[in-house]
Amino acid sequence: MNESLPAAVTDETLSVAEVADRLSIPVSRVHQLVRDGQLLSFKNGHDVVVPTALLDQGGVVRGLPGTIVVLRDGGYDDDAILTWLFTEEESLPGAPIAALRAGRHKEIKRRAQAMAF
Repeated sequence: MNESLPAAVTDETLSVAEVADRLSIPVSRVHQLVRDGQLLSFKNGHDVVVPTALLDQGGVVRGLPGTIVVLRDGGYDDDAILTWLFTEEESLPGAPIAALRAGRHKEIKRRAQAMAF
């Protein structure tokens, strides 16, 4: 288990193979999505996993890739991005990932830009 990440990140995850099945793509494509900043993963013991909340019925949650790119460009590593996405914020209210899932991707990207630069 990755102790540096909050429980909200680590509670519900899928293996890379499960993500591939869910999105009907090869496992290698899931790894490519992570490398390209379209999706985030982390090590859980010996396994690489993806938080379930980063996916919806159609694939990767809308607005997530752009948010990841902005934060990576601003110097944040993937653990810091995951922590930010899943940490409750009174001003939203809720966590940024919940706002993304609710379709408020422009607001979250603006907040990410403000944090990163």
